[in-house]
Amino acid sequence: QVQLVESGGGSVQAGGSLRLSCAASGFTFSSNYNWLGWFRQAPGKEREGVAATSTGGRSTFYADSVKGRFTISRDNAKNTVYLQMNSLKPEDTAMYYCAAALSVYGLFRWSDQGRWNYWGQGTQVTVSS
Repeated sequence: QVQLVESGGGSVQAGGSLRLSCAASGFTFSSNYNWLGWFRQAPGKEREGVAATSTGGRSTFYADSVKGRFTISRDNAKNTVYLQMNSLKPEDTAMYYCAAALSVYGLFRWSDQGRWNYWGQGTQVTVSS
């Protein structure tokens, strides 16, 4: 079965950095047909996509709000995807979730959350001003 476990959240001052980790299991990690992504949800707001990557490294996407600050990466040996978050802003405060979309063989609209079939429990990121 697919399992996703996030870690690395915490509290940081504006301008600081955090690295989130998502340990994945239950599927072929290194594949251009499987995707892992990061989403976030702040209190009172809808969940939004942050970044996504095919686990084979063929494609990567970022939300405009995090481009140049966040980097999604993989460690295939550890079946883990990371989200390096630099220059954090208070508006980045949210619960961050790891998600997986498997067996994607056509066009992939990564922001369509209905396509992401598996979700982790989330890790809280709080950025103070």
